[in-house]
Amino acid sequence: MYQFAYAEIQSDSVADAKDRERQILTRSIDMLIAAKEKGPLSIEAVQAIHFLNRVWTTFIEDLGSEENGLPQELRANLISIGLWLLREAEEIRQGRSSNFEGLIEVSQIIRDGIQ
Repeated sequence: MYQFAYAEIQSDSVADAKDRERQILTRSIDMLIAAKEKGPLSIEAVQAIHFLNRVWTTFIEDLGSEENGLPQELRANLISIGLWLLREAEEIRQGRSSNFEGLIEVSQIIRDGIQ
């Protein structure tokens, strides 16, 4: 009986974590859309890039942990995607790119893939 209750709690916790991840990515996407509209030199761009950096740095750290329950190949692929996002965000921050659309599209794909 206790194991069943624990399994339910654990399942709910995973569902809650995935929901939080989707919400965080949605917020990041919304910020990137606003930044795209205002331009790469806007305060919205600075805030969106900063938020994206915090989110993906945290995700990459978690994905690199042995305690992460995702399959190793998926974790490696997500880390690679995260590193691309961070590099592209830095290019925007440095004024060498304005590829908000790429950041938005990739973030949407990742968000929509969380099940």
